Amino acid sequence: MMFSRGELKIVYGWTIGLLVIAVVSYAALPSTSPDRPIRIAFQTVAGKVIFDHHRHLIESGYGLSCGECHHTLSPDEYSQAGSCTECHQLEEGDEDVPKRSDALHQQCIGCHREYGGGPTECAQCHVMQ
Repeated sequence: MMFSRGELKIVYGWTIGLLVIAVVSYAALPSTSPDRPIRIAFQTVAGKVIFDHHRHLIESGYGLSCGECHHTLSPDEYSQAGSCTECHQLEEGDEDVPKRSDALHQQCIGCHREYGGGPTECAQCHVMQ
């Protein structure tokens, strides 16, 4: 089926018009970032670890409160929860404040073992890329 030049100009005009509307709408109405991260990627020598933060928080997931992982915070401080590396350094640690990898292994694997859910083996979290 062949289209006349006039019909093609109308189709191209509509296409360009809709494209302009889409670009302007995308620029004018940006999505807002969530208050809390949805997923967190930890870069490690053993491979990247993707932590599903949202799943751990929501009631239909694990329903954990912030203080169960951000262990130094009281409920009125939950809005101040920050990155693990604010306290746990990447390379150095001690008994009081272990380095990030030791703290996460202790916190995460300990919880997974205690409640019988979640990964407990290296390759279940660490993905080589």
